[in-house]
Amino acid sequence: MDSSAVVKRYLAEDGADAVDALYHRAEAGTIRLAFSLWNIGEVLRAVARAQRLRWISPEEAESAAWTFVRETLKIRGLGALRTVPVRGDLLAKAVPLLFRHGLSQPDGLQITTCKDLRADAFVSADERLTRAATAEGLVALSPTADAKRLESL
Repeated sequence: MDSSAVVKRYLAEDGADAVDALYHRAEAGTIRLAFSLWNIGEVLRAVARAQRLRWISPEEAESAAWTFVRETLKIRGLGALRTVPVRGDLLAKAVPLLFRHGLSQPDGLQITTCKDLRADAFVSADERLTRAATAEGLVALSPTADAKRLESL
């Protein structure tokens, strides 16, 4: 999962229901989620940005941030979430993607992490990133456009 999808669990955005369903299934043990450790900082940054832009209150931001941290630890402890370290080999494999698709290093890292895991699907709410992931041979799904397909994972 890309952070643009994960954050939908903690901020009220389109596609939140589909991401919530993935998390519920992970807690029930019927699916295993995975994301790069890089996502932790990106999700927390998105929550802080939402507060800075006054989309949410400081109290809502703090609650969302701590809920994300607690839930990440809980689901990881259940064995239903794999957090992948940021490794040099994954960063190196991401470099060609920056030029081929005009991605940022973190976005390239998301794709190389998914490929390294041989995941069934790459879930992202970023349309440009989803197109790049598809071009790189991944099954890329959006929590807004592909909610029904996410149910079948």
